[in-house]
Amino acid sequence: MKALSRIYAIFYKELLQLKRDKMTFAMIVMIPLMQLILFGYAINTNIRHIPVGVVDQSHSALSRILIQTISATQVVTFEQHYMNTTQAEAGIASAQVRAVLVIPADISQRLARHPVVGLGTPPATNQETVRPVAQWMVDGSDTLVASAIKSLRNMPLAELLKKPANRNTPTFEVTLFYNPEQRTVVNIVPGLVAVILTMTMIMFTSGAIVRERERGNMEMLITTPVSSLELMIGKIIPYLFIGFLQVIIILGLGHVLFHIPINGSLLSLAGATLLFITASLTLGLVISTIAKNQLQSMQMTVFVLLPSILLSGFMFPYEGMPVIAQNIAEALPATHFMRLIRGIVLRDANFTDLNRDIYWLILFTLGGLLIASIKFKKTLD
Repeated sequence: MKALSRIYAIFYKELLQLKRDKMTFAMIVMIPLMQLILFGYAINTNIRHIPVGVVDQSHSALSRILIQTISATQVVTFEQHYMNTTQAEAGIASAQVRAVLVIPADISQRLARHPVVGLGTPPATNQETVRPVAQWMVDGSDTLVASAIKSLRNMPLAELLKKPANRNTPTFEVTLFYNPEQRTVVNIVPGLVAVILTMTMIMFTSGAIVRERERGNMEMLITTPVSSLELMIGKIIPYLFIGFLQVIIILGLGHVLFHIPINGSLLSLAGATLLFITASLTLGLVISTIAKNQLQSMQMTVFVLLPSILLSGFMFPYEGMPVIAQNIAEALPATHFMRLIRGIVLRDANFTDLNRDIYWLILFTLGGLLIASIKFKKTLD
């Protein structure tokens, strides 16, 4: 009985500690709740409303009806109009759109020659072959998005043909850029850089200030002439080299083992990586200034890591998420770096093409440093 009494005393003490530790209690509730919402509501592999563009070389009523017919499937949403295929390719490279529909000038002739059910292929004149009605130019780096657009390849055009179409003949020609073999690893490896950097950089600095407090070094820091901002910057600089080492390992081995192409400039890649590492380290410092102990810092880190990985577009396409989830994803540095590294490594995009993500990482870093410095001052007081 005495043993049970002692066990009960320890049990009661732990309950009191959990009751007083509001952060831990909140994480007990919030982490499973957040995962349930993310996986049940925000994560969706049934992609709809993929942003696409169009090059209309026909400028006819048939081309407009064709665009409306494709839009009615809700698989894609036409957001851009390009004058020629050169502009269209630039739009895909800069991630303005994920695909472009090229409608040829002779669309009416192609529709007239398109085979129908039970009649086969109409006799071609001058050895002409039956050609698809139009062409899709697709960013193949994301295999799920590419597969969704490829599903439109045999789309029936009964409204345009005024007769049932022959499904054995493709309606659209599909050309895949950047990853024509549709290898999943081509999309995974660059995204893995963003995931690993997110995990390690935030974890490294999320306990930085808390660790100083628990080791009794805070009094020494108070008496030094080092300002709060100088301390924050000094805390993140050593981890910059660790982050770059991780990038070299992942992309280097990915190139050697899985033949991942590195199409973009190494200088652009280094610049984007530097911005993301500093943004992630800054986020960790903000967590460290808020947390009261290392347990709380780890809990808050996990709370940030889950949406950063799941909503960044690494595992599930960004286009498949509801608007609310997309808005949350836009606030996270991982989402912007995911676009940057895939754009630079796979599509040879430059900073001009991806300037919106560049600006966001810069603003996030500056804002995070400011908040961490202010919170650190409040702690000292």
